[in-house]
Amino acid sequence: MARRNGGFIGTDGLDAPDPPTGISAEASDAAIIVSFTAPTDTGTSAITGFVATTDDGNGAAGSSSPITIGSLTNATAYTARVYAINAYGTSAASDASASASPQAAVAFFFSGQAASSYRTAQIERTNITSSGGLIDFGDMTAYTHGHGSCSSTTRAVSAGGNGVGGSGKGDLVNIIEYITMASTGDGTDFGDLTAGRANGVASASSKTRGLFAGGNVTNFSTYANIIDYITIASVGNATDFGDLDVSRASPGAGQSPTRAVFGGGYGGSDSAAMDYVTIASTGNAASFGNLTVGRRSTGGCSNSTRAVYFSGQNGSNAQLNTIDYITIASTGNAADFGDLRVACTKGRGTASETYAVISRGQHGTSNSSNDTALDRITIASTGNAVGFTSLSIRRNGGERGSTGNSHGGLQ
Repeated sequence: MARRNGGFIGTDGLDAPDPPTGISAEASDAAIIVSFTAPTDTGTSAITGFVATTDDGNGAAGSSSPITIGSLTNATAYTARVYAINAYGTSAASDASASASPQAAVAFFFSGQAASSYRTAQIERTNITSSGGLIDFGDMTAYTHGHGSCSSTTRAVSAGGNGVGGSGKGDLVNIIEYITMASTGDGTDFGDLTAGRANGVASASSKTRGLFAGGNVTNFSTYANIIDYITIASVGNATDFGDLDVSRASPGAGQSPTRAVFGGGYGGSDSAAMDYVTIASTGNAASFGNLTVGRRSTGGCSNSTRAVYFSGQNGSNAQLNTIDYITIASTGNAADFGDLRVACTKGRGTASETYAVISRGQHGTSNSSNDTALDRITIASTGNAVGFTSLSIRRNGGERGSTGNSHGGLQ
């Protein structure tokens, strides 16, 4: 018989499981995400669950790794231990994890077109939960718009977009750059995409890997089906991942820790198509379903279970205020979530587990109709957006990347 650890709770401690191993803790907003390996010695009965606790007594239960412990204090260090449970009792405590400090959910808005000067390289940051306004974080290494941005829990990465050129549309950009989100400062060169792409590169990420999909290539004349990937913690050039199911520019994207879903976009006409990939693998995207209406110049973001898609234009060039949502783990058509405060196109956004913050983009027919306002929705429910805070610069068209330290791919 395998060694017994003498579990400390239950009717027969000798029949309790061994403790879990490989305990790690990762910071989230007012929470830590505790990962572990289940014990191979389960006692004389199958394991029925696990409990993770912090050093100050907060805890949460779950059926498998990871377990999120919430209601913690941001900027406070916690260690975690995990217990395994079966019908006979609870294991001894695991070894403690290294410490992790929860951090406030933060949104970043990168570069874009400024109505007053046409372009800005500025990066701005705001707290998603309770904004005190936008903070000037630094500048990108070069001005771009229409680029994609994604992140791990520590680093945000931006790639592609329209640069500064003489054609009126600018140059196709293949630049990738990054910032360390916990500090402030300018962007740093990361590497290059497999091809320069502009006009709405969609992006998604897990804790370790970032994806950049779609856009325009070949002097703006071709809609791309390219998906590139990077390892966010390193630097270097992107690698080919596979192809979108439908070639298009300016789709929106949402992600869970395992799956990215790209929706809408422009491929010669407005598209309602959604397709998905498994982030940790490589290969071509598969069909997911359709948005409630075909839309190009679409924004998207997500928590770990639900993605929302917003703004855009339909086939008649009418700007849209509709917000759609999907459950990322399933497939099927999107459902109506509610409305933005104004109809617009080229919106961008990012989310925590609780809220999504949306930069509304271009609305109306002239630059003077655009504004700096941000909308916010409670992502787990449905309903119309409410006002939140404002960008410091009115960025024409909303064509900037946005990401954060607590989106759905990081949970």
